[in-house]
Amino acid sequence: MGTIGYARVSTDDQNLALQIDALKRVGCTRIFEEVASGARKDRPQLHDTLQYLVRGDTLVVWKLDRLARSLNHLIETIEFLHGQGCGFRSLTESIDTTTAGGRLIFHIFGALAEFERSIIRERTIAGLAAARARGRKGGRPKAMNKQSLAVAQALIRDGVLTVRDVAKQVGVSPATLYKYIGAVGR
Repeated sequence: MGTIGYARVSTDDQNLALQIDALKRVGCTRIFEEVASGARKDRPQLHDTLQYLVRGDTLVVWKLDRLARSLNHLIETIEFLHGQGCGFRSLTESIDTTTAGGRLIFHIFGALAEFERSIIRERTIAGLAAARARGRKGGRPKAMNKQSLAVAQALIRDGVLTVRDVAKQVGVSPATLYKYIGAVGR
C-alpha cells in the first residue's frame, strides 16, 4: 500500500518544487514529474503514473487541476483508479477518496458533471428543434447532388474509367461513390 505522487507544471518556466515538497511531506514514496499543458491528452508521465499504481496504492496530487484538464477527465481518472483498487488524494482541496467523506465529495462532483452534460444535451436538442422550426436542416451537406451522381453513373456505364477515376472526376472518394451508386442501384 504505497502513496504515489504526481506533480505537473504547464511550462518550463514554472517550478515543480512546491508540489514535490508537499507530496514528500505526506509520505509519497514515488513522485512522477511532468512539464506539460493540462489541455494535452498525451501526458506520458501521467500515463506512467497510472500504470505504476497497484491495488491498495493512493495517488496524491497537490491540486486537482494538476491531474485533470476538465471535470469529466477528473471523474474518468478517479473512476479508473477505483477500478484498479486505488485511492486518490488532492492536498489543496482536502479530497481523499479513501475516506467516506472524500468519496461523498467525489460523488457530488460526478453528479454535477452529469447534470452539466444533461443541460448541454437539452440545449442542443432545443437549438436543433428551433432551427428546424425556422426551416434549417442540420447535418453535413450531401457529398453528391443529382447532377454529379448522373455524371458518375454515365461514366461508369461507359466502362472506360475505373470507379476510382470516376470518383476523382466527381470529387468524392471511391467509398462515397459506391455508397451513392448502391443507394440508387446500378
